Amino acid sequence: MITDPSTWLLTLLAVFAVSSISLLGSLGLAMRPLALQRILLLLISFAAGALLGDAFLHLIPEIAQSSSSFDTLASFALLAGVISFFMLEKVLHWHHAHMPGQKDVLHPIAVSNLVGDGLHNLIDGAIVAGAFIASPGIGVATSVAVALHEIPQELGDFGILVHAGLKPRRALLFNFLSSLVAVIGAVATLLFASLTGVERLLLPFSAGAFVYIASTDLIPELHKEPEPVKSLLQVLALIGGAAIMAALL
Repeated sequence: MITDPSTWLLTLLAVFAVSSISLLGSLGLAMRPLALQRILLLLISFAAGALLGDAFLHLIPEIAQSSSSFDTLASFALLAGVISFFMLEKVLHWHHAHMPGQKDVLHPIAVSNLVGDGLHNLIDGAIVAGAFIASPGIGVATSVAVALHEIPQELGDFGILVHAGLKPRRALLFNFLSSLVAVIGAVATLLFASLTGVERLLLPFSAGAFVYIASTDLIPELHKEPEPVKSLLQVLALIGGAAIMAALL
């Protein structure tokens, strides 16, 4: 068990802060669809840059520095992060492929979304905790990267729940409760990281997860925008996200 009280405090504060982002989902109702779409694409660009920046500027260098070399075990953990999130994305995309228009079958889609998002948040909590175990600086950078990724995701999740027939207040509540599952992941990691010997695997796993999310989930969405000016703004936003991570070095 991690016994340093500052690690516990910083981790829990960061996880609660990231979880509270789910409450921003209701902002999507107050915006016009076209304006929301434009903002989402810029947020996705920024999040992709932040995730890649955290992986390549913080997590991977920390792995190499702490173990003197990027050994085979770390490589397998990084690969496990990629494969695990590939499997998780399969679950999360299931409700998109099975989203009919009839109201009598929409509620199962809401359940599917909440379960999938809860699992995602569970892993996010573990990732944030693992980063703070490494160092406060790595923890802050990783928390910022996770938070930037959560903003567009939570807007989308809230929209799915409302589309599934839930009233906005109830959708906001369920989305927030789902986000709090991250606390379980964080606490479990802090309790068992040292006992199980997985502490040194958390950072490469997180790096693999971030590279996967940015390169296969976020960036492909940006390729759907062919207009040169908007594409340039997306590139600048992506660079901006990476620059934020560089500033936190």
